[in-house]
Amino acid sequence: MTHNQWLLPIVLGSSAMPFSVTAETAEAAEQASNTLETITVEGRKTNLIGDAISASEGLVGQEEISIRPLLRTGEVLELVPGMVVTQHSGTGKANQYFLRGFNLDHGTDFSTFVDGMPVNMRSHGHGQGYTDLNFLIPETVERLSYKKGSYYADVGDFSGAGHAAFSTFKKVEQGQVELTLGEDNYHRFVVLNDAEIAGGDTLYAFSHTGYDGPWTDINEDLDKTNALLKQTYELEDGFVSATFMAYDNTWNSADQIPGRAVESGLIDEFGSLDTSVGGESSRYSLSVDWQQGQWQANAYTINYDMTLWSNFTYMLDDTLDGDQFEQVDERTIWGGSLSYTLDEIKLSNGMPMNNVVGVELRNDDVAEVGLFRTKERQRLGTIRRDSVDEFSLGSYWQNSIDWNERVRTVIGLRHDFYDFDVRDLVGNGMGLTNINNVNLAANSGESDDSQTSLKANIIYSINDAWEGYLSYGQGFHSNDARGTTIRIDPSNGDAVDAVNPLVKSTGYELGLRGYMSELFNVSIALWQLELDSELLFVGDAGNTEASDASERHGLELTTYYYFNETLSVDLEYAYTEAKFSGNPDGGDLIPGAPKHVVQAGVNVDIDDAWFGSFRLRYFGKRPLIEDGSVYSDASFISNLRVGYRDGPLTYKVDVLNLTNSNDHDIDYFYESQLASEMNPVEDIHYHAFEPRTIRLSVNYQF
Repeated sequence: MTHNQWLLPIVLGSSAMPFSVTAETAEAAEQASNTLETITVEGRKTNLIGDAISASEGLVGQEEISIRPLLRTGEVLELVPGMVVTQHSGTGKANQYFLRGFNLDHGTDFSTFVDGMPVNMRSHGHGQGYTDLNFLIPETVERLSYKKGSYYADVGDFSGAGHAAFSTFKKVEQGQVELTLGEDNYHRFVVLNDAEIAGGDTLYAFSHTGYDGPWTDINEDLDKTNALLKQTYELEDGFVSATFMAYDNTWNSADQIPGRAVESGLIDEFGSLDTSVGGESSRYSLSVDWQQGQWQANAYTINYDMTLWSNFTYMLDDTLDGDQFEQVDERTIWGGSLSYTLDEIKLSNGMPMNNVVGVELRNDDVAEVGLFRTKERQRLGTIRRDSVDEFSLGSYWQNSIDWNERVRTVIGLRHDFYDFDVRDLVGNGMGLTNINNVNLAANSGESDDSQTSLKANIIYSINDAWEGYLSYGQGFHSNDARGTTIRIDPSNGDAVDAVNPLVKSTGYELGLRGYMSELFNVSIALWQLELDSELLFVGDAGNTEASDASERHGLELTTYYYFNETLSVDLEYAYTEAKFSGNPDGGDLIPGAPKHVVQAGVNVDIDDAWFGSFRLRYFGKRPLIEDGSVYSDASFISNLRVGYRDGPLTYKVDVLNLTNSNDHDIDYFYESQLASEMNPVEDIHYHAFEPRTIRLSVNYQF
């Protein structure tokens, strides 16, 4: 692969380009063979020297995904070096993500796509950028590509910390059926296969998961169903595929709990103070991907809904009925992208120049996004209830020039336009008020904003094994549409300021990558990121919460060593300093920002019979308040998988939380009030690791 093949036809931007330099481009390069079977995804053994434009890009294949034991589906994102995936609520809820000094909440500054479809939910009922991967069947993922930082012209919204894209298989070499059973009534069934139907390749997959959980006073009663159907046709110079995905889930939640409730003996660390919280969600999508010659395009439509009941403060606001609330999100999303790669141009010195241009659009038609006061899931009154129409249009141009045998540049320019339309549904145009007797009609309105982002990368080839990178990029995340038009606080009627629709980020990186004969793969990155403001609409409260501009910088080391076909090891380390800019009142530490993250693993595969994977993760302590007076403890967890192949049968044993650590999945510090308390109390609220659990699987390939 030459330095410039990464500019072969790609689907525009964050929409559907899995990775600018990996199997997708290899596929384009091999189109002449007119066969999909020629695609080979090596994942981390892929040599990105001469193709990557930063040290923070990477590729993960299904082989690396399948060997890793997972407690939850969302943990597949921990394959992104430095990423920590946690949970503070039920299994059906989107995970909490941490990367590059961000407590990303549920995904605010990290964009995620599956088969070209956006996962991040704009103006979501629970949190901006809400990234719920529960609709994904991990066995269907052919590859995961990631690009950390804001240096890539094809990535738009939620791009400050980075981007990940999952691509599902078009066909599989063998079908498989797998049954997994585990403690606490865990059971999962999955089937994956393909067939030749109607002149094309038809891939189908189905899974069902149930789980009661280890909690002492609730039955999680997880009931999750997933399905995928993909039809692919080869074209003379490419392919076209249509994919249908379906997901439906219901669950009860064990939310975070205050430390004082455990210390007093009121509950144990697996107990709850409100046993009626939980949720239900569904997602149905249809997408089409087309690649032919220098053109690529995709289109999608998604129907999504979620209802979530939570209670984080117990009796703080309402000592009679409690503080439980319901969040609702019901929407239809449609969008797509189109890109074209111009013919290669030879410079005067004979070196090549490539250009790619593209456009993408997305529309979120949110029929209802609401926040309600509830008791035992019964509505007591409305806090906010709106409809939102949010439209965005993005375009980009990216240019790559090989100046000589050692130096190449990749320059990009991106422009994004957003239009927001918010309509209050509480008053219904008749002056009705919410549960707090506030008329919210003034929060209806329209706004728009645009952002032009420059990207620039210089790549220096030291030799065939080493490459250096200097990267610069401007990115952004959009804020909740309701925050862009808000005028009145729904809790008390006070006047509040609207937030900026788009929040700009600026990133810098100095990187080094080494690759040696499929044995050793290493990358090192020194990076810095500046964010203009971390203003966000707070879905749990229905209003906006202001914070200052911020600065983050850090060091990342990622290394993989393959001793032979039997044994490999990996080590990923991330160090981050994260602070608010200037001298804000109350301190400049960013709550939830981890300083140290370490992940390491050992993988063994003996004679295509015995295999195993041992993994550990260290999640460093984090400040929980700006002045640094309260910190979380660090956490340490390890998982083990051991398996044996016997012809078409494969047996696996997963031991999750191998050492039975009682560390915390996540920690927060805020005020809450128990039923026995007369006044609010500031306390650490946490969600404990699930205790050690064993799961047994039998897989049959046919």
